[in-house]
Amino acid sequence: MPDTELSPTLVRAESLIRSIPDYPEAGTIFRDITPLLADAEALQATTDAIIAPFAGQFDVVAGIEARGFILAGAAAIAAGVGLIPIRKAGKLPRPAASVDYALEYGTATIEMHDDLPAGSRVLLIDDVLATGGTLAAGRELVERLGSHVVGISVLFEIDGLGGREAIGDLHTVFHA
Repeated sequence: MPDTELSPTLVRAESLIRSIPDYPEAGTIFRDITPLLADAEALQATTDAIIAPFAGQFDVVAGIEARGFILAGAAAIAAGVGLIPIRKAGKLPRPAASVDYALEYGTATIEMHDDLPAGSRVLLIDDVLATGGTLAAGRELVERLGSHVVGISVLFEIDGLGGREAIGDLHTVFHA
């Protein structure tokens, strides 16, 4: 069940998310949000839904590579705040900190610059919550660099993979 009642526009937006079996490996179902992103009305509605519970509570949005960048960029513009990217290892010219984490199909490292003033209030955004490893690492990274995560919001949560248990309180627009 979604964290909020779905409007007809959000119901249509959710219908645009494709499920691609066995990608990137056998047994994994990839959630392709590209059709949703290509639809202006769906993108606007989901952006508004992602940030609504946290309105006025954050100074900046942090988005996790790669699809989290897109949603976080839209959210930052809609909220009138800045954006800080959280990147995969080796993609930033001057990473200030990094965190290793487990994926449902491997391991990875994310990095972030230290461009935020200490104590900044951050809304952490990603596209999909599965096992929670990426978002837990993102929260650790933001806090390690002296900012405070005031909320975590995702477009899509895959129930039953333990992500909510790993992350704790978060806002989700869609569930599967």
